[in-house]
Amino acid sequence: MRCKLPATFAFLAPLFIACGPADTGSGDDPPAAAEAAEVALPEGAQAISLLGEPLYPTPASAEVAARQAEDESAARADYEASPDDADAIIWLGRRIGYTGRYREAIEVFSEGAEKHPGDARMYRHRGHRWISVREFDRAIEDLSRAASLVEGQPDEVEPDGQPNERGIPTSTLQSNIHYHLALAHYLKGDFEAAVPSYEAYFAVTTNPDQLVAISHWWYMALRRLGRDEEAAAVLERISADMDVIENTSYHQLLLMYKGEIAAEELWDPESEDPSGVAIAYGVAAWHLYNGRAEQAEEMFRRILEGSGWAGFGYIAAEAEIARLGG
Repeated sequence: MRCKLPATFAFLAPLFIACGPADTGSGDDPPAAAEAAEVALPEGAQAISLLGEPLYPTPASAEVAARQAEDESAARADYEASPDDADAIIWLGRRIGYTGRYREAIEVFSEGAEKHPGDARMYRHRGHRWISVREFDRAIEDLSRAASLVEGQPDEVEPDGQPNERGIPTSTLQSNIHYHLALAHYLKGDFEAAVPSYEAYFAVTTNPDQLVAISHWWYMALRRLGRDEEAAAVLERISADMDVIENTSYHQLLLMYKGEIAAEELWDPESEDPSGVAIAYGVAAWHLYNGRAEQAEEMFRRILEGSGWAGFGYIAAEAEIARLGG
């Protein structure tokens, strides 16, 4: 029996192999994404790109790999000591995900969703990793479930897996849910569907890092929709003197959109750092919605020459080229 592919991946149908039955889910059961069978991938591959190419984990430096192994070992020990503990499950999944083994991380979060179906964190983290492996419909399903579970509840700080230089967490559970839900819609090219999640994120924003993160994607979505006045209003909250700790790339892009930084100063398609790739995508998209489609396409293709395929800027550039026919 063959998998029924989400519309996002219809053009990849020849690459998918047989799979088991899917569960439509009901009541309080975890979303169908937890039960849906996985696609067949070449050995070691984590995903098939939107352009039909297998994607493999990018090797980390020896120093980073050693640190990741140590962190994963500690998380696994905690999990083995308390396999039903929600925090232990989440941290094991997160540590595995940081190594690029996204499918294995998804399995861990799926176990967590089965054991703790009312814990929004399981769907938030699994939704993030569905985005990493280009399964946007599953991401939307999980993240929508997470949003429903936290609706009307107090927000909570989400601990950083990789702390910033000040050691101050800048994101929360609800902001991350809405951020990734909006992103999944954006990556599918459904900019209209992304807007309510940007608005929901803004409602729980408490610091400059959160504000610049959501404002960047919100601005781009509104520009793609031709809602230029609303996009300009998003920029009114942005200033050069904001105390941004982590999301400096988004801050720089927003200042570029305001005309305070030249696009040429930010464009660097050679960057392999996720934040650098995010900047490159932002510059390319800026050319696109300002009527320079050919230049934007060339820039998107330059971004795809890099190896950082799990970064959101890279995935967004890939989605742009896929919509153009590859």
